[in-house]
Amino acid sequence: MAENKIRRALNEKLEQSRQQGKVILKSQELYEMGFSTRMLHSYVEEDILMRVKSGIYCLSKERPEEEDMICELFPDGVLCMESALYEYGYLRQRPLKWQIAIDKDTSKARFKMDYPQVKPYYTEAKVLSIGVTEIALGKGTMKIYDKERLIVDCIRYENQLEHEILKNALRHYLDEPNQNIKNLLKYATERKVISKVRAMIGVWL
Repeated sequence: MAENKIRRALNEKLEQSRQQGKVILKSQELYEMGFSTRMLHSYVEEDILMRVKSGIYCLSKERPEEEDMICELFPDGVLCMESALYEYGYLRQRPLKWQIAIDKDTSKARFKMDYPQVKPYYTEAKVLSIGVTEIALGKGTMKIYDKERLIVDCIRYENQLEHEILKNALRHYLDEPNQNIKNLLKYATERKVISKVRAMIGVWL
C-alpha cells in the first residue's frame, strides 16, 4: 500500500515534468522527486523511464527528438564539420553521428551513449571559441561555428571529408550573398591554414 502511494506521487511528478516540456531528467533530479535507486531501476525495467546514459534518463513515451537531446546534453559544445554543413544546408543528408567540438578536458564518459550518437572533436579552449554563433535547433538553441570558421575547419581537416562533400561545401559558401572573406582569412590565419585556404578558395574568388 505504501509503495503504491509512493508510485502515484512519483507518477504525478513525472507527469508535471512532461507537461512542462522537460522529458530529459538527470538522476539527481529524479532522486529529488523522491525516487530511490531501487525504484528508479524498476521504472526503467517497466519502460516508464529510459536510461539514455549514466545519470541521464528520459520518459519512454516521450522520447525526445535528437535535436532536443543534443541541446540539453551538450550546451557547452559547438556543432562542427558535417553536422554544421547539414544545418547550413551545405549537405543534404544529416550525418549518422552528431559532430560536436568540445573542450579537450571534457570527460569522455559524456559521449558514451547509443542515442543520439555523437562524435566529439576535443579542442583547445582558445580555439573552441573562435567563430561561434547560435542557431535554433529543435525546441532550443545550439552553438555552431559560423560559415567562415566551418569552411576553414573543413579545409584544415579535408582528409576527414569526402572530396565531393568538401567541394560542394566550398561552392555553397562562395554562392552565399553575405560571405565574409575577411573573417574567413582571419580564421585561416588563426588556424594556421592561410596558405591552404588561399590556394583552395582563391580559384573561385
